[in-house]
Amino acid sequence: MRPDPTRPYLARPAGLASQADRRLRRERLCLSVVLADGRGQTRLDYRYPSGSRAGGCLLVTSYANLNLCFRDGFHKPKTHCPVSLHRSRKHQDKGTKMTEFWLISAPGEKTCQQTWEKLHAATTKNNNLSTNSKFNIPDLKVGTLDVLVGLSDELAKLDAFVESVVKKVAQYMADVLEDSKDKVQENLLANGVDLVTYITRFQWDMAKYPIKQSLKNISEIIAKGVNQIDNDLKARASAYNNLKGNLQNLERKNAGSLLTRSLADIVKKEDFVLDSEYLVTLLVIVPKSNYNDWVKQYETLAEMVVPRSSNVLFEDQDSYLCNVTLFRKAVDDFKHKAREYKFMVRDFQYNEEEMKADKEEMNRLSTDKKKQFGPLVRWLKVNFSEAFIAWIHVKALRVFVESVLRYGLPVNFQAMLLQPNKRTMKKLREVLYDLYKHLDSSAAAIIDASMDIPGLNLSQQEYYPYVYYKIDCNLLEFK
Repeated sequence: MRPDPTRPYLARPAGLASQADRRLRRERLCLSVVLADGRGQTRLDYRYPSGSRAGGCLLVTSYANLNLCFRDGFHKPKTHCPVSLHRSRKHQDKGTKMTEFWLISAPGEKTCQQTWEKLHAATTKNNNLSTNSKFNIPDLKVGTLDVLVGLSDELAKLDAFVESVVKKVAQYMADVLEDSKDKVQENLLANGVDLVTYITRFQWDMAKYPIKQSLKNISEIIAKGVNQIDNDLKARASAYNNLKGNLQNLERKNAGSLLTRSLADIVKKEDFVLDSEYLVTLLVIVPKSNYNDWVKQYETLAEMVVPRSSNVLFEDQDSYLCNVTLFRKAVDDFKHKAREYKFMVRDFQYNEEEMKADKEEMNRLSTDKKKQFGPLVRWLKVNFSEAFIAWIHVKALRVFVESVLRYGLPVNFQAMLLQPNKRTMKKLREVLYDLYKHLDSSAAAIIDASMDIPGLNLSQQEYYPYVYYKIDCNLLEFK
């Protein structure tokens, strides 16, 4: 019997030594597993806090966001305990759940509840092919057949557009956070809950999308809202990317090879002869392998080089940065001769005001980036939620429209959400075909992908005897 997903499931750890078990009973401690969803199976290895030798394995039913805590008897949680968790490979591989969902609908039997029970029994009773939940679609206004046929094609385009915006917002959040996948996923919520929970407990938002409106009006409301999010994202992303790019360019100037990096934070005023009519100080990049040659030869590379005027100012992995003072009229000869010995003269003029301005610019850009970061992440979180909610409502509209077109009037169908197990997807397809092949015998053969039946939108997807749409919650592409 499956536990009620809305209530905590208390499980006594299995396999404890009797002495440890008695001690646990004496201290009135038991391990509690609080379920976020109540679906799926996860095997957890655990250990108790230091001072307790109890240990073992616990097999619990779970889905997401497991919270393990000690309870004082069966009252409210007292303290959290350090629990060491890892999935047993045996149970991890068996019946692995995916982030992909199949949203399907089938005509009602005598009642829609019978349709649901029939599907649920076929996919879960004797085999664990999928995790199922009802997908609640309210009584929407049907309109005319012509409107439904036209709307079917429009919704297909809207579906693709909204999905693209959802993915763009999610991907940009990953780019902004510059963090691990887990950290990004924590911020990808819909209505304050994780995406799987939102989909499996979907409820139509009556305030945003009033069902008294026509289907076309509802689709236009969704399109307008998501289009606004898309435009705002482009503007915000452009501004933040420009800021980030300018800062990275300045940071890049302060890093890398001595041949290209900024020298403003390396050299000092005393390293130069300034305000002289006849003398000038040059900066030269000397490969470490050639340094001895430089020491021996720099005074003779040209006439009028000031003796013993060269010092090492800085070094990196490959080179030294040296200064040298000479007369201005000898500069061209010195540069030419230096190149022959692989000594590179940097074009650099010491200007205190310019260097100060560069540092101030970097500090300003860094401060601006920090100021924009928080509001931008908040905007992304809010608008990702808005876009994702809109996307699932588009899926609901598509199921409603296609179900009416396929199964006719009066409206009598049951929408169902299936989360297939990765290893049994083919078997699940076979079971669904056996259940619903009577609805359309033409689906027994693979229909040509180029075939286009008005209202059924077959040109861009596979065709099944039941209404089917895929929802993939894997929205991020990590390099």
